[in-house]
Amino acid sequence: MDLIFLLALLTILANITLVIVLAVYFLKKTLWKNIEKLIVKNSIKYAFIVALTATLGSLYLSEVRGFAPCRLCWFQRIFMYPQAVILGVALIKKYKDALNYTFPLSLIGGIIAIYHYYLQVFPNAYAPCATVGFSISCNERFFTYFGYITIPWMSFTAFLLIALISFVSLKIFKD
Repeated sequence: MDLIFLLALLTILANITLVIVLAVYFLKKTLWKNIEKLIVKNSIKYAFIVALTATLGSLYLSEVRGFAPCRLCWFQRIFMYPQAVILGVALIKKYKDALNYTFPLSLIGGIIAIYHYYLQVFPNAYAPCATVGFSISCNERFFTYFGYITIPWMSFTAFLLIALISFVSLKIFKD
């Protein structure tokens, strides 16, 4: 099995999980309380797994498969790579306050990722990196799986997962 296909499967699994969790939140408050406890108990671990997978996946795509990152891909990396380190240290040292840092990083990275995805779905000749000489166009799609999964969508999913894990856990700590 191709590693890119595996990353796409992980993305679709994450997308399905997000939809189910949101549905449970709105429809089954008693079940949501159990899910919430599970997320809070393992928040650093879950967020670390997502951040590490996203980081290693992006390095695989560029360094092994040779997909040149565009300008927006670099910005997304700027907001994802530190999270793998921050969360890894937090996991080892048992720091819960790391989520205070991952939450804003994920929000900003997620906004960049969804904008990047938008540019792929609705190509624009005036995209921010279409005319710069040092990178490929942000409109470039190296692959599309399941009709919608591209590299920016994978990135957006990872940022969204980390943001939601962080949000749920931080909300609990404040109560």
